[in-house]
Amino acid sequence: MTTPDEITSGSILAVSLSGIHTMIKPNQSSIRIIEGLGVEGDAHQGETVKHRSRVARNPNQPNLRQVHLIHGELLDELREQGFEVEPGHMGENVTTRGIDLLALPLGTRLFLGTDAMVILTGLRNPCAQLDGIQPKLMAAVIDKDDDGKPVFKAGVMSIAVTGGEVRPGDEIRVELPAGARVPLKQV
Repeated sequence: MTTPDEITSGSILAVSLSGIHTMIKPNQSSIRIIEGLGVEGDAHQGETVKHRSRVARNPNQPNLRQVHLIHGELLDELREQGFEVEPGHMGENVTTRGIDLLALPLGTRLFLGTDAMVILTGLRNPCAQLDGIQPKLMAAVIDKDDDGKPVFKAGVMSIAVTGGEVRPGDEIRVELPAGARVPLKQV
C-alpha cells in the first residue's frame, strides 16, 4: 500500500449491509448511500448515533459512524493468521482494496463510485463482539506501535456527505484535507 501523500485511488472489493444489529453484514450487489444518513437499510443509518452502547449513553449525539470501511488487506492478513473472514464479516459496509485507510487523516474525503462521498471521522473501536465471530479476533485487530501504544486496525468510520449507488469494482478517489493533518482517533 502507499502512503497518504501518494494515494490517488483504490477500489471497492465488496459492499454490505444489515437492517438489524448484527456483526456479520451480508454482501450486496450494490448499496445506496444517503446524504447525511449513511447506508440505506443499514441498522446504523441515521443522523444520530445508532450503535446500541452509544445510544444507551446519549441517544442524541451525532452519528459519526454512518459508513464503516475496512481495507481488504486486513482480511488478507487475518486469513494468513488462520482466521476465516470475508468482506462484511466484521460489520463493515464497504471493503476497500489499495488504500491504507488507517494512515489517512481526519477529514479525508473518499469518493465512492461516481456519486457518493464520505468524510472520515475516526477509527473503529473494535469490540468484544468480534470474538463472537471467531475467538481471539478482537485481539488480532489490535497491534502495538513501537512505543507500546495500541494500534486499532478494524477500519475507519465516516459520515455520508453525498449520496449515490456504490458497487464492488467501483473506484475510490481520495482527497486529503487542506492544512495540518490530524491522525484518526477512535470514535
